[in-house]
Amino acid sequence: MFGTDGAVGCIEEMASSVRAESAAIAARLGAVSRLYAQRCRDYEEAQFWATDVFEAVAAEVSAAQNISRSRAGSQVRMAVSLFERLPRVAQVFAAGDIDYRVLRLVIARTDNVEDEIVGELDAALAARIGRWNRLSETKLRDRLDRWVASFDPAGQRVPPAVAENRYVDVDAHPTAAGMALLGGALGALDAAAFEARLTAIAATVCPDDPRTTAQRRADACGAMGRWEASLACQCPDPDCPARAVSDSAAQIVVHLLAEQGTVEGTGASPGYLPGFGVLPAEPVRQAAATARLTPVRLPGAAPEPGYRPSAGLADFLRWRDLTCRWPGCDAPVADCDIDHTVPWPAGATHASSLKHYCRTHHLIKTFYTGPRGWTDQQRPDGTIVFTAPTGHTYTSEAHGAALFAALATPTAPLTPPVAADQPPHRSAMMPRRTTTREHDRRARINRERRARLELNAQAERDHQAWLAATYEPPPF
Repeated sequence: MFGTDGAVGCIEEMASSVRAESAAIAARLGAVSRLYAQRCRDYEEAQFWATDVFEAVAAEVSAAQNISRSRAGSQVRMAVSLFERLPRVAQVFAAGDIDYRVLRLVIARTDNVEDEIVGELDAALAARIGRWNRLSETKLRDRLDRWVASFDPAGQRVPPAVAENRYVDVDAHPTAAGMALLGGALGALDAAAFEARLTAIAATVCPDDPRTTAQRRADACGAMGRWEASLACQCPDPDCPARAVSDSAAQIVVHLLAEQGTVEGTGASPGYLPGFGVLPAEPVRQAAATARLTPVRLPGAAPEPGYRPSAGLADFLRWRDLTCRWPGCDAPVADCDIDHTVPWPAGATHASSLKHYCRTHHLIKTFYTGPRGWTDQQRPDGTIVFTAPTGHTYTSEAHGAALFAALATPTAPLTPPVAADQPPHRSAMMPRRTTTREHDRRARINRERRARLELNAQAERDHQAWLAATYEPPPF
């Protein structure tokens, strides 16, 4: 027989934990919202900057919580919408009567409601939403859409056109090192061509190839990426004519980082494939057998004379950093700028004073300076110490140096430079927006509202046509 008291305690602890979780998230989003309001006052001139107040706050949030820029941006967007537009729903959430899933849907489904109306809708939802927590996502969305339509018929969200959201994603496999996931949504004709090409390449091996059809189709994706027209057969017959791969005119370059011992077969440390993470030793050795090998060399002690680093220095920085060095940012170095920690020419072009920032964080470091801005310091091993506008400090370790100890070897220390005065009117050099983020949001909402009004009008026309077609006059 199970212990009744123990079971009761478990249920009560679960229920209280759910409420505490919602309260904690509400407190966090409330802090984000207040920070955003404060920075809007601090950085009033930045609303037309390419890296605007929204991005500046997201940078502080990502550093404080050690999360990615996209996750931080989502929090800023949600926090501002919740506390500026739906304060009563926020109170229900803080009380633990709804969970984060419900909150997220409420914010998303009410985003197009006019500001003059959303207060009334907020009060109506706050009085009822606590009873909807158990609903499935589909049922919850339907309830929310009905209430939105009753207050603001044009405010109901319009489903996006699937064709406008076509995409292809290639991501690292979440659990299997050395594997990746491929998926997307594309036009039917393009998909048919892709399907036919996969099928044709997968069929170029002999019947004794040991792979399944699914495995051959997966391998055919690699052949397509190398512009090869066939697969190399893996049957046991060494004289099989299908063992040879068709020549490819394409020059496909894939960079892979590994220790010398792994390449030579004397070690078993995994390598690193940018964009896909750690790669086991065996596929590293297989790739190295036919690859061009280039050693990564530690930079010299002397600074380089120019502003741009040499090819050798840039290569070392690329492998040492692997990603943007801002706390929490995972943008690959291929999408990043090389930044002088101390601005050139006062700062040296040297490994101890260079690192990678994505463009957004590079602009934040460059233009959000002074008493309400950021500063960074770099150590010879590549570690970056950030000081935020609030005075909090954060440390960023180079990802490549963390994976490969040789890349963490401290480079020569530099003599601290004399601090240079910031040029006057520095903010004039910041790239500018033609419209603010709020203008863009308002334009998107107006487009959706016009589309919703047309959908509503078409539904009414269809209804009237149905009534006319089915109406039978009464007999006399």
